[in-house]
Amino acid sequence: MHEAAPPEAPIAEKRRASVTHHGIEVTDDYAWLRDAGYPKVTDPQILDHLKAENRWFETRMKSAEPLVATLFDEMRARIKEADASVPQKDGNWYYWVEYTEGAQYKQWWRKPAASGRDGDAGKKLVLDEEALASGHDYFRLGAFSVSQDGTMLAYAVDTDGSERYEARFLDLDSGEALPDTIAGTLGSLVWVKGDTGIVYSLANENWRTDNARLHWLGRPATEDVELLHEDDEGFRVGAGLSANEDWLIIATSDHETSEVYLLPTADPLATPTLVRAREKGVEYDVDVRGDTIFVHTNDQHENFRLATAPLHDPADWSTLIAGSDEFYLTGFALFRDYYVVEGRRAGLDRIAIHSYDDAGQVQDIAFPEASFVASLGDNPEWATDTLRLSYNSMVTPGTVYDYHIADQRLEVLKVQEIPSGYDPALYRTERVMIAARDGTKVPVSLLMRADMPRDGSAPLHLYGYGAYGMAIPPGFSTTRLSLVDRGFVYAIAHIRGGDDLGRRWYLDGKLDKRTNAFADFVDVAKGLIALGYGAMGRVTASGGSAGGELMGAVVNTDPDIWGAVVAHVPFVDVLNTMLDASLPLTPGEWPEWGNPIEDRAAFELIRSYSPYDNVQEQDYPPMLVTAGLNDPRVTYWEPAKWVARLREMKTDDNDLLLKVNMGAGHGGKSGRFDSLREVAEEYAFILCQMDMASG
Repeated sequence: MHEAAPPEAPIAEKRRASVTHHGIEVTDDYAWLRDAGYPKVTDPQILDHLKAENRWFETRMKSAEPLVATLFDEMRARIKEADASVPQKDGNWYYWVEYTEGAQYKQWWRKPAASGRDGDAGKKLVLDEEALASGHDYFRLGAFSVSQDGTMLAYAVDTDGSERYEARFLDLDSGEALPDTIAGTLGSLVWVKGDTGIVYSLANENWRTDNARLHWLGRPATEDVELLHEDDEGFRVGAGLSANEDWLIIATSDHETSEVYLLPTADPLATPTLVRAREKGVEYDVDVRGDTIFVHTNDQHENFRLATAPLHDPADWSTLIAGSDEFYLTGFALFRDYYVVEGRRAGLDRIAIHSYDDAGQVQDIAFPEASFVASLGDNPEWATDTLRLSYNSMVTPGTVYDYHIADQRLEVLKVQEIPSGYDPALYRTERVMIAARDGTKVPVSLLMRADMPRDGSAPLHLYGYGAYGMAIPPGFSTTRLSLVDRGFVYAIAHIRGGDDLGRRWYLDGKLDKRTNAFADFVDVAKGLIALGYGAMGRVTASGGSAGGELMGAVVNTDPDIWGAVVAHVPFVDVLNTMLDASLPLTPGEWPEWGNPIEDRAAFELIRSYSPYDNVQEQDYPPMLVTAGLNDPRVTYWEPAKWVARLREMKTDDNDLLLKVNMGAGHGGKSGRFDSLREVAEEYAFILCQMDMASG
């Protein structure tokens, strides 16, 4: 991949366009790459350009095909192809999923609860994703909701990656499809009491769910009833079910404010009960037990508290668990006899069981490692004396536990099997704290071979995201072993913008503090180099979506650090996107990034870091960029425009490749092996750029 580049690299035509905001002109020579008919993309010049980029990707990656094949084969060999999840009881049935040998998609199964968890007695296929995906280049199952009496299934499918789902219904006794269908849904499908209808949200023309609607089974969708409508274009509406299944919980929210309504499942056309009116910056979510509402909210402490309120006075919140600087309360779950609190302390997961009748009685679940990822699994039953848990670490494969509450015992139900073999003793994981330029200590999780010297000789791969308050867990991955086994140190930078260390960690990486995320990532790379985990120019990096924005920012500011960079569906055209209120996500994103239309300071800040607007005449590292033609989150033209400007401005002859999935969306290809091949391509690109193609 280092031979002289042939002259076929696509060069996009420059067509000057500009807009003026706050008296400042913003020019955009590649705005024409946005099809005026989006979400349909039919402009032949645009399609020809994207296809040319794909041909260029294939040309430059051709010599790496044997390595891609090798990586794909070893990654696939780590997957148990014929596999099944642990059955979980829900009412009169056990449910689980299976993969058959060679299948890209799963099958959903169930059997009578009377037959017990083990064995195949009474086993019956509920839904076959492999069959549903047949004939489609892309397939994604969205909502999957069995009626409360267990006789019907409501599910939703997306066959092009646009995330505009079609809701469908099955009679589970006969296996026959019911005539009802609802096009354009987005979100959950929630059954009402008696299974006579479902509550859902319809995506409007701007891909925004501004409604909750009721569909009566057997009636045409034209007769559906709107239960709630949201007038604020930045808010999104979604519906759920209380743990005891007595209440519909309809929430409307943006990135910083929420409002919740309750409706009895037995009377969904009743007047909704407002829990508490929205207050800017106050987030809350609720569940119900008996005549008590439980509220998880940040109204008094940024790390959230758990409160209760009487159903007859839902806005009267009394603290049950106070907010804490030390403990970040991320969520809770109600059961008949106890409730469970999830959170993080010093960035590490904690799960605790609380008694209703004794607030001081708390049972912390202990796990065997110092650094790990643990969470509640699927626990659908209201009355249960065991909890299904998920667990893993950077060296421990995924483990499914049942936690027996009475005797405080973890029972291992399943450990992720790696058919090609895996010995955890061959690896070590570390957690280090790196000082950022403002003195803030940023945690970093590392995985490497146990015998790896810390002398700067190893290549280092650094992954980051840093946005939306999404923590990146230090969990297990079979694919990253393909880098680690070739001598890489693999690092996750838990930078600000995520909520890895609590809510303040998130707030310190958004809006006017957004650039902290970029600085943290650069400073982590430099800090790891100083500690001997890597060397300048021998650090590779990757991130996707908002993490792709991160990649775009750090190659502009510090190009010399990176030996290769992979940016998946990167959000790089930040200024133009935030200036366009007609785009599906923009109004809802202003609380995260700022509103540059109304706020000059936000305009100037975004303009100062937006990767597309800050491409310079300088050398850039080798880069692989991906896009999805049907992506509604990061529209295809953002990476296409960015690559076009990079080609125009950069002063090096390093590889710059753009791969556009012409039949997929934000997540890339959907089948488990197709998506695995894309990881193999990414790693092959990295290894080739690091002159390790034969490693």
